This record gives sequence, C-alpha cells and structure tokens, in this order.
Amino acid sequence: MMKDVVIYIRNHFGCDGEEQDTLDFTTDGLYTYDDDGTACLTYLETEVTGMEGTRTSVMVLPDKVVVDRDGTVTSRMVFRPGEKHAFLYDTPVGSATMHMDTRGLNARFNEHGGHMEIDYVLDMEHAFASRNRFRLTVKEQKQTRGDRSNG
Repeated sequence: MMKDVVIYIRNHFGCDGEEQDTLDFTTDGLYTYDDDGTACLTYLETEVTGMEGTRTSVMVLPDKVVVDRDGTVTSRMVFRPGEKHAFLYDTPVGSATMHMDTRGLNARFNEHGGHMEIDYVLDMEHAFASRNRFRLTVKEQKQTRGDRSNG
C-alpha cells in the first residue's frame, strides 16, 4: 500500500580535506514497504536541487540501494558497499559517464518509514569529482483527523 510521506534529505559534498557544502531538502513523496524488506519511495525534485522536472525513485534492498531519475535529468545509480558503479548522467546540457565508489551504506526501514546513510566518492570521466555523505529520512505524514495512533 502506498503511503504519503515526508522525505528529509541532507547531502554533504566536496573534496576531502576541504570545506564541504550541504544541501538540505524536504519534500512530500510516496512510500511502500514489502514483507521481503524492500522499501520504495518516489518524489519530485525541485529547483532547490537543480533538477526541477525530474522524478526520483529510490529502492532500498537488503544488499543495495538503487536510485532512478527520470525527466530533466536521467540516471540510474546503484549503491553497493565496496563496489564501483558506472552510470550515464543525462541532462539538457549534455551527458557524462560518472562512476560511484560506495564506501558505506546503512539503511533501516519498516512499514512506517526509515532512515539511510550512504558514503560515496563520485568521479566524472575518471577524474575525482566529490566525496558525498547522503542522508535520507522517510516519515509517514501525520493524520489530519485527530488519529494520533501512528504519529
């Protein structure tokens, strides 16, 4: 069953040893959780992320996280600890081959939402681009009719 959720995202990015930038983003989305431990969420990007017109879908599996983007920006990123993954990053101004080296992944989800953290290094055309620490939290939207049993 799809649930309405609030998604909180914090992404720290920059070069090792240098000051990092942080992007904080909160949005509404849809969420499902299956008995096999798979969590799926979908949300729309906005101008805050620089990807307005893009739908992001995140699938959290027991051994990896898959992030699909479709719209203004198109990509499919696979995060699996200890593995490097290549993907095509397609934007209105051009495409680039990117590589991600997932250094760490911690995800805990249940039927009500959850939290994940991913630590990864990103390079573009085999040149270091950034070190990223991505945090995402999913919470069910509160009931509006005085039902406080879930909130």
